Amino acid sequence: MQFSTDSSWSSFLADELGKPYFAELLAFVEDEYAHQTCYPPKREVFAAFEHCSFDTIKVVIIGQDPYHGEGQANGLCFSVKEGVVLPPSLVNIFKELERDLGVPMRVSGNLERWAEQGVLLLNATLTVRSGEAGSHQKRGWERFTDAVIERISAEREGVVFLLWGSFAKKKGLKIDRTKHLVLEAGHPSPLSANRGLWFGHRPFSLTNAYLKGLGKAEIEW
Repeated sequence: MQFSTDSSWSSFLADELGKPYFAELLAFVEDEYAHQTCYPPKREVFAAFEHCSFDTIKVVIIGQDPYHGEGQANGLCFSVKEGVVLPPSLVNIFKELERDLGVPMRVSGNLERWAEQGVLLLNATLTVRSGEAGSHQKRGWERFTDAVIERISAEREGVVFLLWGSFAKKKGLKIDRTKHLVLEAGHPSPLSANRGLWFGHRPFSLTNAYLKGLGKAEIEW
């Protein structure tokens, strides 16, 4: 397995991709895919980077690890393949979108349309064993995605970071908040939403207002 994506990411992450830990991580992932059922499909492991180039990033949404059910994960955090029943967290994301901007509830949970507008949908861990949430954590993915977040923070300006839940908030501790907009909320899972930590924080309209203020095109959520 190789990190094969557009030249903007490859050059941006060249030194990280050349570190020993990353080679060890890819070797582990190759072995897991050879002997276990893992998600997303191997060709989609780096989909977040393939659908959103470094040069076009406007928004970063941070997830934890891919869905571990058959046919769900497509390499973008919170997103599922066409025709898959919407997971509860994604239902709540769409409910907040409807409350915030009046966008009718979506039937499709495929968020490629967001990614192609400059929304980096980045899981902290990019792979997982079938039915085993968190099974590929602490193997190197977190170090890699920390580096991605820190470099976006350092080398870009005016990016919106949406940090949903305690895990994402910890991932975002090193974001330079003098250069970027950071919007935090509870996780969209039913547990968090039912405790009043999700609904009503209006991430979509606040993101678009910020982008508009910078003279950037708004996201068509």
